[in-house]
Amino acid sequence: MRGTQQSNHLLHTPDAFMRTRFPGMKDACAIVHISPAFGAAFTQYTVELESGGEIGIALGQRFLYVTDGSVLVHTEGKEHHLAPRGYVLFPQGTSHRISSEEKSRAIVIEKACIPNSLAGVAVVIVGSEDNILSTSLGGDPGLQMKCLLPANPALDFAVNTMTYHPGAALKRVQIQEMEHGLAVLEGGGIYRLSEAWYRVTAGDFVWAGPWCPQWFGAIGKVPAKHLVFKNYSRNPMAGIQR
Repeated sequence: MRGTQQSNHLLHTPDAFMRTRFPGMKDACAIVHISPAFGAAFTQYTVELESGGEIGIALGQRFLYVTDGSVLVHTEGKEHHLAPRGYVLFPQGTSHRISSEEKSRAIVIEKACIPNSLAGVAVVIVGSEDNILSTSLGGDPGLQMKCLLPANPALDFAVNTMTYHPGAALKRVQIQEMEHGLAVLEGGGIYRLSEAWYRVTAGDFVWAGPWCPQWFGAIGKVPAKHLVFKNYSRNPMAGIQR
């Protein structure tokens, strides 16, 4: 088993995945990667749906990113069809229904909202990564980022995709107060977490807690692509998270 559980980070690999069902799920199961039970301020899981399967209710904000198949979203009197790389954000308390049109997989992030009295009200966001402009990180053309959510002060987290071309790497080790949830979508590479080094590949999940040193470099002949969550846009004193 390649996976490991440490005090300030986690590597969750497919050889250790366990499947469960949440209340309200129909013809679906979840692989929970991280949750408040381990000290995180959010929950991230992969949902696997049979044709006609449903996810059930959300207990907080919910972000969903389709990796395989197709998903039908019902919300605010509208229907949205999400193909691979399609995504949706539901603000906390938003009524919605998610069902699969065929056998499908999606990454789901759920988090209790930390309100901001200076911001407006968050709204449902439906989009596709294919329609987002890619920008280079730190001026490095080998490291491309797509911001899936707008820089809206009503939102207290960000979700981005990061694509590392073969041989590309972060310029330095990062240490910050924001925790990260990272799903490896494609390719692979070497991840530093705290003082340890790990080989990661498509299908793996990484959690880095606040202040955990982290670094990544891509290896292999194909780009490495990650879906990355981080808490964002809140004073560290707002809403004690742990």
